[in-house]
Amino acid sequence: MTLKLNIKDTFSRELPADPILENSRRQVREACFSYVTPKKTAHPKLVHFSSEMLQELGLSKEDAASDSFLNVFSGNSVLPDTNPYAMCYGGHQFGNWAGQLGDGRAINLSEVKHNGKNWAIQLKGAGETPYSRTADGLAVLRSSIREYLCSEAMHHLGIPTTRALSLMLSGDMVMRDVMYDGNPAYEKGAIVSRAAASFLRFGSYEILATQQDTDTLKTLVDYTIKYHYPTLGGPSKETYCQFFKEVAVRSMEMVIHWQRVGFVHGVMNTDNMSILGLTIDYGPYGWLEDYDHHWTPNTTDSANKRYRYGTQPQIVFWNLLQLANALYPLIEEVEPLENVLHEYQRDVKIAYLNMMKSKLGLVETNDQDDQLISSLEGILQRTETDMTIFFRKLAQFKTGDAGKGFVLVSDAFYTPNEISDALKKIWITWFSKYAERLSLETISDSDRAMAMNKINPKYVLRNYMAQLAIDDADRQDYRLIDELFQILKKPYDEQPEHEKWFAKRPEWARNKVGCSMLSCSS
Repeated sequence: MTLKLNIKDTFSRELPADPILENSRRQVREACFSYVTPKKTAHPKLVHFSSEMLQELGLSKEDAASDSFLNVFSGNSVLPDTNPYAMCYGGHQFGNWAGQLGDGRAINLSEVKHNGKNWAIQLKGAGETPYSRTADGLAVLRSSIREYLCSEAMHHLGIPTTRALSLMLSGDMVMRDVMYDGNPAYEKGAIVSRAAASFLRFGSYEILATQQDTDTLKTLVDYTIKYHYPTLGGPSKETYCQFFKEVAVRSMEMVIHWQRVGFVHGVMNTDNMSILGLTIDYGPYGWLEDYDHHWTPNTTDSANKRYRYGTQPQIVFWNLLQLANALYPLIEEVEPLENVLHEYQRDVKIAYLNMMKSKLGLVETNDQDDQLISSLEGILQRTETDMTIFFRKLAQFKTGDAGKGFVLVSDAFYTPNEISDALKKIWITWFSKYAERLSLETISDSDRAMAMNKINPKYVLRNYMAQLAIDDADRQDYRLIDELFQILKKPYDEQPEHEKWFAKRPEWARNKVGCSMLSCSS
């Protein structure tokens, strides 16, 4: 059978292509992409697929069971009347300009329109491209499982994200050095099919500005506004300024969501920043377990901790500054760009405060809320407290039970027996102030609990959970992938049958590779 997709390619038809067609590493100029064909795999096998994304693309479960689906989304065949391509972009990596980067192991198959939505479909791990540099363009099963599960988990948490359609085994073995310690080994190759309205990044614009290719830059910005920000109007300096403003707002909303659930991206380089404010490129990510503002899951960043949890909103600001520099040739005025950046700095503080208030179930305005929140954050970091469990348990707090607050949340403490009497007193004092503050609210304890449980998830994709699924998958047992996939579709629900996953990270996972910090190796 043939997959019946409503192909509506715009990116490759309206933007300038690299005229060189051979698949060789090279510097690309005056182009937004290069045509490339996915690498054929040995014995592809479908491990899992998202029924939701099938429907979003206009496909059925029968389609997913077909050879056509297997071949197209493993890279073994190309959709009729389409020309796959890899996108060109640059980026600032860990604060330094890295030059041309591009889709080194992502290949765009096509764009699909269904039910009024446009989806660009990519294969990640489908072979080398002109942007692969010294790499092979492939991906391994462990990183592919992590991206597949997390993409869909983030969506159901209500966080803007790219989506995942399918997870395939390629049938090939791929050499990787997991910890970059000189001990490479063969791993199972895999391919994730992912989808988004667009995979354009800040770096897509930066590379053109750096090359002083203003004509192509203008073409790309006009295209982006036409298809992704159409309400802004036709090309003009005012439109470009408003475009930057919209990107800033979306990026701020995204990172505040990250902070809300304790998600740490791990590699917030400008080439990993979506122009649509989507969470993109799931590498060494992680969720806070111990509530530590200085934690990063990325071993590459372990010394400087540039991309640690607490700095993520400020890193978005820094990345927006780089985007402003890239857009400047089209605007030629500093003030309107600076105004957007100043507004971001102001608004992100307000957004963070409001987000934290919602986690605490606070609705009314009070001048002391900032102090209440900052004091809580300080105590949490002194006590080694599981973030997810703490805020979920906090919803059960009764206004008149200030003295029971510490006991109520004690399951969230990793080492409860080591908490000093002095620290317990600080906790008790905080709960007294929290109870006083709640007395100013007008809703009942039960209504507040319901509201808080819609903000504070019960289930998140902890690194040890993903690693258990990876370990099973290495033994050809994919049941845990599906179990986690289904649980994470309802992260705010109680799901008593899955209560075992509402638990602190096991002690054996504290320092285990894949369960604490991760490398960029994938």
